[in-house]
Amino acid sequence: MEENGEMEFPAFPYKPYSIQLDFMKFLYESLNRGGLSMLESPTGTGKTLSMICSALQWHVDRKKSENNGKEKLGEGNGGGGDDDEPDWLRNFVPNKEADVVKSKTVMHKRKNGSHLKGKGENVRDLLSSYSSGEGEKGRGDKKEERSVKGKDGVGEVDDAEFLLEEYNSESEVGGKSKRKSVGGDDVLSSEEEDEADELVGGEEESRVKIYFCSRTHSQLSQFMKELRKTKFGSELKVVCLGSRKNLCINEEVLKLGGSNRINEKCSMLQKNKKNEASKMKQKLSSGKRVRVNKSSSGCPMLRRKKIEEFASEVIQMEALDIEDLVHIGRDIGGCPYYGSRKMLPAADLVVLPYQSLLSKSSRESLGLNLKDSVIMIDEAHNLADTLISMYDARISWSQLKQLQSHLDGYFQRFCNVLGAGNRRYIQTLMIITRAFVRMLSCDEKHVNGTDHPVPCDTMTINEFLFALNIDNINLVKLLQYVKESNIIYKVCGYGDKLALSQNIGPGGDAEINEESAISGFRALADMLSSLINNNSDGKMIVSRPMQTCNGLEGGYVKYVMLTGEKIFSEVLDQAHAVVLAGGTLQPIEETKERLFRSLNLNELPFFSCGHIVPSKNILPVAVKLGPSGRSFDFSYKARSSSTMIGELGLLLSNLVTVVPEGVVVFFSSFEYESQVYDAWKESGIVTRIMKKKRIFREPRKSTDVEAVLREYKDTIDSLSITGSTSCNGAILFAIVGGKISEGINFSDGAGRCIVMVGLPYPSPSDVELMERVKHIEGLGKTIPSETVSGDRDVKTGLQILRRCKGRGKEYYENLCMKAVNQSIGRAIRHVNDYAAILLVDARYASDPMTRNTPHTTDKLPQWIKSHLVPTTNNYGEVHRLLHQFFKSHKNKEATGK
Repeated sequence: MEENGEMEFPAFPYKPYSIQLDFMKFLYESLNRGGLSMLESPTGTGKTLSMICSALQWHVDRKKSENNGKEKLGEGNGGGGDDDEPDWLRNFVPNKEADVVKSKTVMHKRKNGSHLKGKGENVRDLLSSYSSGEGEKGRGDKKEERSVKGKDGVGEVDDAEFLLEEYNSESEVGGKSKRKSVGGDDVLSSEEEDEADELVGGEEESRVKIYFCSRTHSQLSQFMKELRKTKFGSELKVVCLGSRKNLCINEEVLKLGGSNRINEKCSMLQKNKKNEASKMKQKLSSGKRVRVNKSSSGCPMLRRKKIEEFASEVIQMEALDIEDLVHIGRDIGGCPYYGSRKMLPAADLVVLPYQSLLSKSSRESLGLNLKDSVIMIDEAHNLADTLISMYDARISWSQLKQLQSHLDGYFQRFCNVLGAGNRRYIQTLMIITRAFVRMLSCDEKHVNGTDHPVPCDTMTINEFLFALNIDNINLVKLLQYVKESNIIYKVCGYGDKLALSQNIGPGGDAEINEESAISGFRALADMLSSLINNNSDGKMIVSRPMQTCNGLEGGYVKYVMLTGEKIFSEVLDQAHAVVLAGGTLQPIEETKERLFRSLNLNELPFFSCGHIVPSKNILPVAVKLGPSGRSFDFSYKARSSSTMIGELGLLLSNLVTVVPEGVVVFFSSFEYESQVYDAWKESGIVTRIMKKKRIFREPRKSTDVEAVLREYKDTIDSLSITGSTSCNGAILFAIVGGKISEGINFSDGAGRCIVMVGLPYPSPSDVELMERVKHIEGLGKTIPSETVSGDRDVKTGLQILRRCKGRGKEYYENLCMKAVNQSIGRAIRHVNDYAAILLVDARYASDPMTRNTPHTTDKLPQWIKSHLVPTTNNYGEVHRLLHQFFKSHKNKEATGK
């Protein structure tokens, strides 16, 4: 909005600082321009509120412009659905015909799996080994109602509930595969019902939306609180999406605890109800098709009337967060998870986690249409890691063995009554599963021809497919079958019923086993989906199980996505604008290298502002020397020496005497922190520190972090009130990359001094990381994907790093500095806050007058870098700077100025 040529943002609830106004203007102009942009604004500068007021003002102005010009942007929400979604809920898609055409197009594309075909034994020959005794007699049109005879041929066992419906795969020349109803041709197939549903009814016309994403539900809740401070919270239609774990109100499902178990139970309830509904289909009459309405779900919270009541009530209210939605859902008795999804077509603003928008399958499931919309991604420093990890896949040795047992048992039981399509695809799954197991359990010669078995190996997708001899299997059609046929629930249901009768007595937890089996089957499906990627997109990691007293244990196959550029481009190409925002995005080269490598950084609109705090409120110092005059060197080789550990202990013993209230010390890893703490305890350093500050340590279990933080802050607050002279606060030992280093608020007394110990480079023993470094550097086969075990993984990683001279080296260094920036950014949280930041390592120090090459500290955030004391001649200078800094602020607090 502009008045008198000056852009204004009337929704901002306070008088904005100049940097907030600059931020909002830049964002508004970026949305007008479209495309990708990045905005960095330190935590505590009102970033979230600035994003809301700028982006939503742009949205309102755009709608006014469209209405005045009678122009329409966007062409309706894209449709989609997944097998665990109630059928009636799919009706919310406004543009029905377009979406049906789209779904058919997608189906047509899926059948093209020609790039997977290769030389080698034809899959039909492989299948023949399982097909003995199968003739036309076994291929007949068996019906689901038919009872199944027992293995011994005597008597009958009612296992018909586990029998798959007849499945005719698409022909070689094209056409759409259909899962036919066992009731006959006069009853609509499930696909036909879904398509018919999408051609009738209609919701409110879709509109261009703003999608706001963040990493955690707590961050989304904070966004909603900020939104309600503005007029947009009540004027615009807002939908907040969350996970089942956070939105489910079915107590029987919630008590399962874990996210995966809750998701599986929700899906099972719906599958079970659909199976019951299928059995109740009306019989044919007069040779006509009979349309039968199917019940939506086995969950009592998914009654159509209650969901619609929930959606109609919530959409009229002001912006509600997840806790509010759960409360209303409980009152109405309707599911907030599916109810919130039903409100999507009418929404102006959709607030949701990363996963829901960035994962293609999640977008399709939710029916999110990104065309011409705005996507705002907060906490974007996590974006590359989060996006790539979404497309990783992993299946364990134990899951494979269980799945192999279930498939074998199922096929043996139902072989003679399965149709040809089902029989062929199940046999293919058995071949693949056995090939995976065979690779993990090889004990004579390594698959790539080495002389000795090795516990871990990396290879390309093509190498993996050829090693397993499954390169000729059409994985696209196989995955389509898994999705459409309901085989996961049939095979796992029968397998667990068998296990229950054989191994689990009264009181056994069959439910847990069933979910475990389903999770294993889905892990295999995810792995097969990964194998469809381009050969250069990722690497396969094969970690073989180790022999223990209980037999083979451990072991897994994992697909590691190496680049997110193609995935991110799918989002970028559809949206009108994509905004990456965060408190610390520097160094941006790390994000660029992984998500938009082909884009020239000089062409990328990038905004970075200083902090709202005055320069005198921060004291960043590069600490080169310790109290004894020794140079600090926390490199991988030197950090474990008793000299370095002792010198660091002396430094902290001095710091606690001059720094008031709270000190947070960041170590590179839990292992190193434990090593240092144990050495200090033995040498008496811990006792010296405890005389001035109580020591707290970050726990390894993330569930214990909140309690430790609460006690740490309570200790500081209580000592501040009592005015104790002997003990003046607390000190917290934290881990870079741990829970405390991300998103934790150390405002005021909780973080008067942040100490960064060394440069926290990632471990060279991380096989996945080294594969990414090789990929970015473009090393290819110049350094082979060597097998690793024991200390050899570190040596292999160091060998790779030594060969890196360009992008790979830059990427590795950027990972380090990104971790530093996130950790030290925990201190200053508001305009009146103040803190010292000590970078303890000689590698941080430099003389800017003589330096003519890039330096590590160039990658610090601008608001810290511009005030950095780059070097000191001795520790005495550091101590004096700290003394003056805290004395001046103590006097300021005393005088109230």
